[in-house]
Amino acid sequence: MSHSQSSESGPNLPPLTAGPYRKRLGLIALVATFGGLLFGYDTGVINGALNPMTEELGLTPFTEGVVTSSLVFAAAVGALVCGRVSDAWGRRKTILLLAMFFFVGAMVVVFTPNYEVLVGGRILLGLAVGGASTVVPVFLAEMAPYEIRGSIAGRNELAIVIGQLSAFVINAIIGNVWGHIDHVWRFMFAICAIPAAALFIGMLRMPESPRWLVEKGRFAEALEVLKTVRPAERAQAELDDVQSLAEEEREAHTVGIRSILTNKWLFRTLLVGIGLGIAQQLTGINSIMYYGQIVLIESGFDKSAALIANIAPGVIAVIGGIIALWMMDRIDRRKTFLIGLTLTTISHVLIGFSSMMLPPGNPLRPYVILLLVVIFVGSMQTFLNIAVWVYLSEIFPLHMRGIGIGISVLMLWITNGFLSLYFPSLVAGVGITGTFFLFAGVGVLALIFVATQVPETRGRTLEAVEEGVTTGALYTIRSKR
Repeated sequence: MSHSQSSESGPNLPPLTAGPYRKRLGLIALVATFGGLLFGYDTGVINGALNPMTEELGLTPFTEGVVTSSLVFAAAVGALVCGRVSDAWGRRKTILLLAMFFFVGAMVVVFTPNYEVLVGGRILLGLAVGGASTVVPVFLAEMAPYEIRGSIAGRNELAIVIGQLSAFVINAIIGNVWGHIDHVWRFMFAICAIPAAALFIGMLRMPESPRWLVEKGRFAEALEVLKTVRPAERAQAELDDVQSLAEEEREAHTVGIRSILTNKWLFRTLLVGIGLGIAQQLTGINSIMYYGQIVLIESGFDKSAALIANIAPGVIAVIGGIIALWMMDRIDRRKTFLIGLTLTTISHVLIGFSSMMLPPGNPLRPYVILLLVVIFVGSMQTFLNIAVWVYLSEIFPLHMRGIGIGISVLMLWITNGFLSLYFPSLVAGVGITGTFFLFAGVGVLALIFVATQVPETRGRTLEAVEEGVTTGALYTIRSKR
């Protein structure tokens, strides 16, 4: 292979040294991850807002599912469309557009007069959430040096769970202090206008992704950006690497959707991305994040206690996210996937057995199930959530990164949407026992998928991953280990 990064041992680039670029990278990550914060808040706020919203607007169990899942299905569309938009228009401009969608969608929900307009506002928020789930991780991965790419790109998922925890805490405070006031759920949604404005204002001062600039032939601009987020000698070397690979791809005509469908390795990589996205959702994590209060009420808590107890999974998600960031640049992605799926599957089995062995009315039932839900969420966040989002941001070659992560996240959100729509009916039909045994069965299949199909990406630059994916070498290396 002609490319300088084809060796498994790693790229031949000048090492990272101390310097002001680290603060610049930190600032860029902080601003961009307001998109993740909004993602988390807007998906988590429904957890506590649903009951008062149902009472005011007269929702039925089905329309509750529609209100919840409308955001999720719209996120599927947003993920796919915004992936393509960011490839054509730029990562930075797309994030600015998403900030406006977050703000407008929140205002529509806050001032909605009826169920129909509410769903429209949730769709706007969903488009923004889906776009953020695609574009922000790619933007961070393309800005970060390969040595710390996992911990930089993973900050977006940490921001997501911080957003969800913020929603749970704010819901609990507003619901318990001002729950007697009409329209209380509208105040819960109004909060998200603040980080939306912060994201828009902050991104106005952020640079464009240097790798996207190279893809568009804007090499001088790319070098200027790299000089602000790398040591000087590293910036030029990295630009040469990215530029060389981009030119090789253009000469070989390995760009566009046709290259994905005609190159078996690119197509296989797309299937790996889709499979990981679906597997992540079929753990049922977002059913807990959206309907945690319902699960806890079903387990035996009253409404007010469930609203407060629901904060516990949010807290453990943030703690797990912090641990995951530390692990991202130290432990292989595949290993974290396998550990995470093993722990979540065991958690599902234990929740199912506990629900079966401790019948309704048993005073231990709610606390045991809450403890096991916390263990499940902690396992998920520590080993799966951040790792999956980081992996999706780095596995696809530059020329298909937007469409590749867009399609993968599209399938992730569609799976999430169907679970969101039918989870209340599933719990009503087969109870907590049957629901979590079902999740456990899917977890076993996901373990087999990861063990046999998912290649390793840690410790390689995006360009090294790209070459390994395009030629199939990344899969060959994995199979020899």
